[in-house]
Amino acid sequence: MTAAKDSTTDNAAGDGSADVLFERRGRLGVITLNRPRAVNALTAGMVELLLRQLTAWAGDDGVATVLVQGAGERGLCAGGDIVAIYRDMLHGGNGTAHFWQTEYRLNSLIARYPKPYVALMDGLVLGGGVGISAHGDVRVVTERTRMGMPETTIGFAPDVGGTFLLSHAPGEAGTHAALTGAHLAAGDALFLGLADHYVPSNALPRLVAALEKESPEDAVARYAGQPPASMLAGQREWIDSCYAPDDAREIVRRLRAWTGPGRDDAAEAAATIEAKSPTSVTVTLASLRRAAGLTLDEALAQEYRAGIRFLAAPDFREGIRAQVVDKDRNPQWKPATLAEVLPAQVEGFFQPLDGGELDLHVPPELHPRLEPHSNPDLQMKETDHA
Repeated sequence: MTAAKDSTTDNAAGDGSADVLFERRGRLGVITLNRPRAVNALTAGMVELLLRQLTAWAGDDGVATVLVQGAGERGLCAGGDIVAIYRDMLHGGNGTAHFWQTEYRLNSLIARYPKPYVALMDGLVLGGGVGISAHGDVRVVTERTRMGMPETTIGFAPDVGGTFLLSHAPGEAGTHAALTGAHLAAGDALFLGLADHYVPSNALPRLVAALEKESPEDAVARYAGQPPASMLAGQREWIDSCYAPDDAREIVRRLRAWTGPGRDDAAEAAATIEAKSPTSVTVTLASLRRAAGLTLDEALAQEYRAGIRFLAAPDFREGIRAQVVDKDRNPQWKPATLAEVLPAQVEGFFQPLDGGELDLHVPPELHPRLEPHSNPDLQMKETDHA
């Protein structure tokens, strides 16, 4: 999605060379992630700017609706800048922890934003890109959407509220998506409850123009089309059966033993999971099961605890090295198999942090129109997916 033109900027970040652009077009506040060569991957500076601007617009009567989109044609956002995380780990810094603190506050803010928050989930929407879109009110996918939480591939686990979202997906479809890190097309994103509307990509400029003057409901209704079918919805039988256990080894065993419809897909899923970090797969499964009974903010706090432990564990660094830095695609996981991951090790990822827990509290005077973070009623946008 290309960046919007003809705008009024709200601060210095409106400079066309900045990594994130803020504009007001009529009563529409437009956010454009502006790192197209990096598929708009999020940096620490970007999330700080996003949090600040969304806070300001929450109390601005001149802004009725907020829109987030990505510059370029490749996608909304390919996630966080994992190369920066890798460098921070090599140097023993605390920049990643600070980045997550700000990013998770942003995710929480989006989920309880007092004004319609529209996300154009066109092209790649991965990891952190899910966090700035799937917690919104009006989530639009297109025929080009490729969404996913691929963290187990790099020795990490879904964060930015991803465990909360996927744990509330129909049946065990969210478990499948989390453990395999599969890219999801528009139909699957809608089925999982990660999106609300399907709009053809060629209609997005007209939709944005309509949002300047109309409510999101009216504008989206005019341009929404019939979404493609969900492949995952048609695979519920083997997915729900094979992913039901709380033990990753048993899930893989069931996938390999499945002989009904979808046998080849189940076997492929088993092979995919076994190629991921065994620690990441096991911690991800435990995170999903726990998140099903948590609020979003509680799930974010849990993800933060696990994330800090991943920074100290070997697989996160090794996964980024193999996939992004050296690109040999040959990570050496420690431990190397699911059978070697001990329950006590997994439990350790969820223990309270000595260095301080995630703090999502924001002083009320800074957010007079926002609901408190402690709101126990904060649930999925579409509760029938639970």
